[in-house]
Amino acid sequence: MNAWLSALRPRQWAKNVLVFAAPLGAGRLFEPDILLPSIGAFVAFCLISSATYLVNDVRDVEADRAHPKKQHRAIASGRLSTTTAVVTAIVFAVVALAMSWWIQPALAGVVAAYAATTLIYSLLLKHEPVVELALLAMGFLLRAIAGGAASDLPISQWFLIVAGFGSLFMAAGKRFSELERARRDGDDAAPRRSLAGYTPGYLRFVWAVSAAVTITAYCLWAFDVAQTPSSFPWAQWSVVPFVLAILRYAVDIDRGEAEAPEDAALGDRVLLLLGVIWVVMFGLGALGL
Repeated sequence: MNAWLSALRPRQWAKNVLVFAAPLGAGRLFEPDILLPSIGAFVAFCLISSATYLVNDVRDVEADRAHPKKQHRAIASGRLSTTTAVVTAIVFAVVALAMSWWIQPALAGVVAAYAATTLIYSLLLKHEPVVELALLAMGFLLRAIAGGAASDLPISQWFLIVAGFGSLFMAAGKRFSELERARRDGDDAAPRRSLAGYTPGYLRFVWAVSAAVTITAYCLWAFDVAQTPSSFPWAQWSVVPFVLAILRYAVDIDRGEAEAPEDAALGDRVLLLLGVIWVVMFGLGALGL
């Protein structure tokens, strides 16, 4: 059971909180007919993401066995059979699609797009520089879109830009950290073949440009949200914790500590505090309080 649970990578479910971003931005997250579908979307993404993790681990089992850290994964170590992993992946995928279709057909389309994108990445394009970076960012973006799809909410164009370039920022930071770890460990053979197509300078350029676009688009989005009558300009002031959070996460990237975005976010208390402050301030602004 422990091996099965570890193969599902529950720590990475933290990424799926992105499904609540669109309802929060619309100021309607806490309405029952919005909150419940959003929670359902979160569960569906936990199921479908775990299914894709299992497929990826089965696909890379031999490479993982030769990796100093990944060799301890449940499938690579032999604690979980590939047959069990494949069956579990199929069951989880079917349940995720059925649940999302029951919530909203549009959500099922987003979940299916995520599954297709992830499978294309895992099976065909994970070693293609730039292309794999775009697919990795797409996984984050689809999570953000799912919240609006689940509740049939219109999604702001500024939100899409923030989510898209914010996703690219995290994806490039992840690869930069992997490259830095390989360099520090003196590993001439990069842990991913796609890393051979990158240089630290190029990845630094990508995440720096992505951060700049994300911050600019967020400022425009925040001032758009600020048009909702409020007792205090919460939305405008939410720019401060948002920018500080981006800059703080950039410190983690620069140190090579953002290889796992969920671990970097959860392990940095200052970043968590900034995130909480941002959620409160932006939420108050979106709700018009």
